[in-house]
Amino acid sequence: MQEARMTVMQRKLKIKWSDFILALRLIDRAQIWIAICLLPLAIFMLLPLVYLFNHAFKPLHELFMFPPTFIVREPTTGNFSELFAMTASTIVPVSRYVFNSIVVTLLSSVAMVITGAMCAYPLSKHPFPGSKIVLGLIMLSLLFATEAIAIPRFIVIQSLGIMNTYLGHVLPLVAMPVGVFLLKQFMDQVPNELLEAAKIDGAKEFTVFLRIVMPIVTPAIATISILAFQSAWGNLETSTLFMQEDSMKTLPFYMGTLTSGLSNSVARQGAAAAGALIMFLPSLIIFLIFQRKVITTMAHSGIK
Repeated sequence: MQEARMTVMQRKLKIKWSDFILALRLIDRAQIWIAICLLPLAIFMLLPLVYLFNHAFKPLHELFMFPPTFIVREPTTGNFSELFAMTASTIVPVSRYVFNSIVVTLLSSVAMVITGAMCAYPLSKHPFPGSKIVLGLIMLSLLFATEAIAIPRFIVIQSLGIMNTYLGHVLPLVAMPVGVFLLKQFMDQVPNELLEAAKIDGAKEFTVFLRIVMPIVTPAIATISILAFQSAWGNLETSTLFMQEDSMKTLPFYMGTLTSGLSNSVARQGAAAAGALIMFLPSLIIFLIFQRKVITTMAHSGIK
């Protein structure tokens, strides 16, 4: 019995090894050389991430060591303890800032995707007189710097009476020109015959949009969701301009106040390093989850 089992195992190993050899033969040599050439570049691009992770766990004496060290020698979690202990005796704890950031980011991301999709659909599948001008104006809005529209935004938010509310965080972020452009490019690839067939079968316009168009443009939606998440998670403008109460401000605002107003540049540097890692981790996790969708979107965004 043991000899029979060994024979079966040897056969399986031979089959797997032969499959591996066949796969290697199918790989083009040019692809191998491209991978070898791109590997150092990939490692070089990962260095900032490695430094960020190591920097967050450095003790205070390593943060100011000269020459600076890239890899932490004595890792510690004291920076994170210091970060959360700083607001233990204050009225607004750091957990409140984290909660506000999570709520604002989720609401803003959903609003950006919905409004972007509903704006791109008529521009793509129901062109109207002046639709190209509207699209051009939407893309032209990318040229405006945030500082140029800060005062008009403040006047609008104040006139609506939504200062110190979550809506005051979300409303200025709803418009997303990049999202409209990417979704329109993807919706242009959806065959019009498919939509007409659904309408002949009795589907309403909203049903066609929700059950046919939206599933097809899922890669673009995933990409826009990542961009919307990063934009809302790191946004500092709404907390600075529209929120006077500290209990309504978000985590980026709190991180910006860690080292501001100090008489020296040494205090709270460990907490600031830990806060930078906390701010970066959600964006990294979201990107790793949807990275394939992002690549698919960029590969097809210019194809009609």
